[in-house]
Amino acid sequence: MTVRRNAGELHDCRDAFTSTLEAMAAENPDIVAVCNDSVGSSKLGRFRERWPERLINVGIAEQNLVGVGAGLANGGMLPFVCAAACFLTGRALEQIKADVAYSNANVKLCGISSGMAYGALGSTHHSTEDFAWVRAIPNLAVVAPADRIETAAATEWAASYNGPVFLRLSRVGVPDLFTEGHRFELGRANTLRAGADLTIIANGTLAHRAVSAADILDAKGIEAQVLNMATVRPIDEEAIVRAASDTGAILTCEEHSIYGGMGGAVAEVVGENEPVHVKRLGVPGIFAPTGSADFLLDEFGMSPDGIAESAIELIRKKI
Repeated sequence: MTVRRNAGELHDCRDAFTSTLEAMAAENPDIVAVCNDSVGSSKLGRFRERWPERLINVGIAEQNLVGVGAGLANGGMLPFVCAAACFLTGRALEQIKADVAYSNANVKLCGISSGMAYGALGSTHHSTEDFAWVRAIPNLAVVAPADRIETAAATEWAASYNGPVFLRLSRVGVPDLFTEGHRFELGRANTLRAGADLTIIANGTLAHRAVSAADILDAKGIEAQVLNMATVRPIDEEAIVRAASDTGAILTCEEHSIYGGMGGAVAEVVGENEPVHVKRLGVPGIFAPTGSADFLLDEFGMSPDGIAESAIELIRKKI
């Protein structure tokens, strides 16, 4: 277990992504960045300054963005295709399916400012359907890191992995959960906290909230296991089945619709292998309104207190 708590300091995972990308690019001339008029929001400004010939800006044309990335990969380059997650997936899903996944192109799709990170811009900019869309596509690994350390590790892994990847990266500040040197493994969940009464499974911005909820539950005499499920596809079926067997109830939390996301993937595994009570926390099948990401997560019952309350309700069902 490589977990620590540093709730006093928050980090933007985009910084970890771009610093890691730059470090790798300094060693590997095949690495290129492709963006859609999003140099600022993708934090690629320093990359552009260092390697202007290796930053391709296609403008606000996401279908071209993904197609160019696929072409670069087919030409032997290693493209990191960066765009707001809502537009990368929503506007270019056909190209992700046909040009990247179907062709098994070595493209790294980086969905920036995912979930409800663009909260003030409203429903058009929320990316709460992307898990559902991309996890249905064959060949495509889907990853949502929980903190800056896991983001750096997942970025390094993505560069070494021969195949298409979707990295879901938020701009909302989160505390460190992992220790330096953490190694990302595709399809492997991490235990953030041990417990026997139920399991809370989360990823991305919800992982640290799940750990805080477990602290609240501990004060009430309830031992909650917390799993960080950074890989949505391929999901860690073994860890899910073991959690269902050991704790008898599973609560999932994600910055996504409750339909088709990580919670749905967990419920599929549980239903087919080890049926227990499962409750999914997320956006409840509506267009999320305008508001900060923190406000919206709280409104949808995903504050630490809200997660703890849902856990208590779930335990009552189990009994």
